[in-house]
Amino acid sequence: MHIAPHDNQNQPIVGADHPLVPLNYFNIVRLTKGQVFDHAVPGYETCIVPATGTVQVQVGGQTHDDLGGRGVDVWDGEPEGVYVPTGMPARITCQSDSAEVFIAGAKFDKVLEPFAVRAADLDVVQYGSDDTKTHRKIKHILGTKYHDRVGRLLVSELYTVGAGGWSGFPSHKHDTDRHDATGAMIESRHDETYNFRFRPDHGSGLQMLQREDNEPGDAYHIMNNSTVLIDKGYHPCCVLPGYEMYYFTILGGLSQRSLKQYFQPTHADQLHTIPGIMDMVAKFK
Repeated sequence: MHIAPHDNQNQPIVGADHPLVPLNYFNIVRLTKGQVFDHAVPGYETCIVPATGTVQVQVGGQTHDDLGGRGVDVWDGEPEGVYVPTGMPARITCQSDSAEVFIAGAKFDKVLEPFAVRAADLDVVQYGSDDTKTHRKIKHILGTKYHDRVGRLLVSELYTVGAGGWSGFPSHKHDTDRHDATGAMIESRHDETYNFRFRPDHGSGLQMLQREDNEPGDAYHIMNNSTVLIDKGYHPCCVLPGYEMYYFTILGGLSQRSLKQYFQPTHADQLHTIPGIMDMVAKFK
C-alpha cells in the first residue's frame, strides 16, 4: 500500500492495529522551537528519531537533550534515537528552530527500560557495488546490539550510495513464520513500513510488491515523503538515475525480533553477485 505525501498534522500515518500492518506504528511530528509533543502508544514500544532538527526527550525519569542535530535533510548528519518502552509516556520538546521527528513502533506486550542511541552507537553496514547498481548504506538505530533491551522493534535508515540504483534486491519477503523439516526458521513474520526521501527532493522511484513468485505484482510511484506499507510479498525498490534515495524503515516482528528474510527463488542466485550482502542480512538478526 502506498500512502501519498501529505501533511499528517502530527497524527499517526500508521496507527495502532492498522489493518495491513498491525505490528507497526508510524508518526511524523513537526515542531517549532519550544513546542512540545506528548507521546504514548498503548501496546506498542516505540523509537523517537529526529529526521531533522534537535529535540529533548523525557521518558521514564530520564532526560535526553540535544538529540538529533541534522540540518536541512536526512543526509546532513547522523541519526539518533530514544527507545520508549511499551505504552510509556514521553515528551518531545523542540530545541532547534524547527524539527521533524519520526516515531516508529512495534506491537509488544512487555515494558522494558528506556535508553538513548547516539551517533557513536549506530551499527552501520555498507554493501553492494556500483557495477551491480545495488550500492547502499544501512544505519541501524535499533539493530542487533540491542536484542536484550528491545522487544520486537527494528529501526534503520537506508541510503542508496551514488545516484540511481536498486535496494532490497535480491527480492525477499518476511510475511509469515515458517520452519523447515528440522524445525529451523526459514522465514519470520515482520510487518514493515517505509518513509522515503530523495535528493534532490523532486526525485522519485519505484516500489515493487510481488506477492507470488513469477506472478505479476504491484508497483507504486514513490515520491519525497511517500509512505509504503509492506504486508505480504517480495518488495525491491529503485530510484531514478541521477537521484539519491533514503528510506526510514520500521520492522515489527510477530513472534521474535530477529528478521529471517526469505529470498525469492527466481532471483536467489543473485545473492552471490552482490558484494557484502550476507553481512547486511546478518545485521538484521
